[in-house]
Amino acid sequence: MATDAVILVGGFGTRLRPLTLSAPKPMLPTAGVPFLTHLVLRLREAGITHVVLGTSYRAEVFEDYFGDGSRFGVDLRCVVEKEALGTGGGIRNVASALRADTVLVFNGDNMIGVDLVDFVESHRKTDADVTLCLTRVEDARAYGCVPTDADGRVEAFLEKDPNPVTDQINAGLYAFKRRLIDTIPAGRPVSVEKETFPGLLRSGADVRGYLTTGYWRDFGTPADFVQGSADLVRGVAPSPAVPRPGERLLMPGASVSPKAKIYGGSTIGARTAVGAGADIDGSAVFEDARIAAGAVIRRSIVGNRVTVHPGALLEDCVIGDDAVIGAGIELRYGARVWPGVHLAEGSIRFSSDL
Repeated sequence: MATDAVILVGGFGTRLRPLTLSAPKPMLPTAGVPFLTHLVLRLREAGITHVVLGTSYRAEVFEDYFGDGSRFGVDLRCVVEKEALGTGGGIRNVASALRADTVLVFNGDNMIGVDLVDFVESHRKTDADVTLCLTRVEDARAYGCVPTDADGRVEAFLEKDPNPVTDQINAGLYAFKRRLIDTIPAGRPVSVEKETFPGLLRSGADVRGYLTTGYWRDFGTPADFVQGSADLVRGVAPSPAVPRPGERLLMPGASVSPKAKIYGGSTIGARTAVGAGADIDGSAVFEDARIAAGAVIRRSIVGNRVTVHPGALLEDCVIGDDAVIGAGIELRYGARVWPGVHLAEGSIRFSSDL
C-alpha cells in the first residue's frame, strides 16, 4: 500500500535569525546539506516516494533546490500557503496533492530517528484514524504532554504544565487516514495540537500513540541546531546523506591547515578556508568563510562568506552572512551578529545582538 509524506516547512524560523533572513530554516546547511535533505532521503530509503512540501516563507528556495524531486529519487511537489494557516491548516491546504490512503505528516524542523516502515505498519495494524509518534524527555514542562493507556490509545493532549502527568511528548510526526484530513476546516488557521487532535478525541476517533526510543531533536534554536548538525556528522542521528560519520565533515573545496583542529562533529562548508592553529569544536561553518590562524569557534554557527580574524573567540554564537569578526574579539553567551556587520579589531563584545 502506498504512503504519502507531507512536510510542513512554512515557518519563519525566527529563533534562528539572522540566518533565516536569507533562507528558510529547513534549508539551512546541516551536516553539509540543507536540513530538509536528510528527511527526504530517509523517506526514499523507507520506500516513501511521494512527498508534498507545505511551504510559505521563501517558497522559491525549496522549489529551486528540490525541483520535482527526481534527483533525490522522489516525486516532490510544493504547495504554497498564501497566509499562515497553522499546523492543521497547513495539512488541510495540501489535501488536493495527496494520492494515498495513508499520509505521514512531519514538522519540518524536527529530526526523528524513528523506523518509518515500522511506524507505518503499526498505524495500519491498529487501524487507527491517526497515530502520533511520541518520544520521552527528561523534563516535559516545556512541552505538550500526550498520555496514553495500556493499549496505546491517546487519552488527552495537555498543554505545558509545571507538573506534567507524563514524560511522553508529541515528536512532530503523525500518520493520518486520508479521509481524516478532509475533516480539518479549510481556509483558516487551525492548530492540529489544540484543535484537530482534541476534537478527534471528543468525536470518538481512534487516536493512537507510537513511542519511539530513537533519536529526536527540535532544530529550532541555535543550540539545538549546532548539536543536531554535530549529531548527524558523528552518526548519532541517522541520515543517508552522511555515509561516513566522523568527528568532522569537510565539504568540497574546503581548505584546512594541517595545524588546525576540527572536531566534535564540526562541518566546514564548501570553499571555506581554515588557518593554522584554528580550533573549531562542535560548530557549523557555512560556505566561503575565512577562519584565520588562532581563531577559536565552539558550538557556534558561522554563516556564508564570514571572515573571522586571528585570535577571535566565538562561543555559543550565531554569525550572519558576510559579517566580519575582528582580531581578538570575544563573543559568548548566545551573541548574534547580523549579516554584513563588521566588528572592529580589539573590541571585546558579549552582547546578545550585534
